Amino acid sequence: MKAKATFTAAVAILAFAATTTRAQIPASSNPHPKSGVDRLYVIDCGDGSATDESRWTPGVNVEVPIGFPGHCYLIHHTQGWFLWDTGISDDVAKLPHHELVLHEWGPGTGPIWRKPITLAAQLEELHVKPSDIKLMAVSHSHPDHAGNVEMFPNTLMLVQRVEYEWAGSRQDTVAFSKKHPVKLIDGDYDIFGDGSLVLLSTPGHTPGHQSLLVRLPKTGPVILSGDVAHFQTSFDHRYVPSNNWNKQASLLSMDKIAAIMAKEHAQLWINHDQIQSDAQKRLPAYYE
Repeated sequence: MKAKATFTAAVAILAFAATTTRAQIPASSNPHPKSGVDRLYVIDCGDGSATDESRWTPGVNVEVPIGFPGHCYLIHHTQGWFLWDTGISDDVAKLPHHELVLHEWGPGTGPIWRKPITLAAQLEELHVKPSDIKLMAVSHSHPDHAGNVEMFPNTLMLVQRVEYEWAGSRQDTVAFSKKHPVKLIDGDYDIFGDGSLVLLSTPGHTPGHQSLLVRLPKTGPVILSGDVAHFQTSFDHRYVPSNNWNKQASLLSMDKIAAIMAKEHAQLWINHDQIQSDAQKRLPAYYE
């Protein structure tokens, strides 16, 4: 019975993904709204590495070492602070060598995550307290994206309903605390109603994976990837890792992102891409 329910849910998500690939991009009722966003900070939320890139690019760059940065994004909106993703747990900074090996393909498979600087320390540098964060969202429930959710115990979290229900079902996911305030989302969602921050349903890597469209007044539209693709080459060549939840949904979601990029003339900021990461501004600098 459980297998049948899982299959039915998978079919529904794939059908929804196919539909939203062709759907219009959510915006406010005003076709040219003024963005309520005025600042976006790129925060270092983990320094990862792996010995075999081909785990994420099947058949390509076999046994080639690769850097695996991780980021969180602190965004200031006229209605308050918004945090996208929370990174690998700050507790890793307390471990020997400040590092932790995750086990995405089983024991000892990596990647290795290091925490040379904590999320808490970087927020403090900006004089932002956890209690100052009005809203937060995570792209999905993997520990390098959802590791610090409980640093913000009173902040309303926006997460796709299917991801919330699935989280904790595999050894490589974080189970969300049922005590944490949450708003469950079904599909794309305009967070503040002005088109400035729009959640994009991009299932595939996980059942309820989501990305974020940010309309910045000077930089222009930016899509924060989550793990819809791990590297620029993954997006360009549509590589799908073997441990993604569903390959077809992953491909449909990448196509959806490409369509939004073309319509919005948007940049795609890929969370784990080392070359992009090296070129981005860091605190206290920000994007407008």
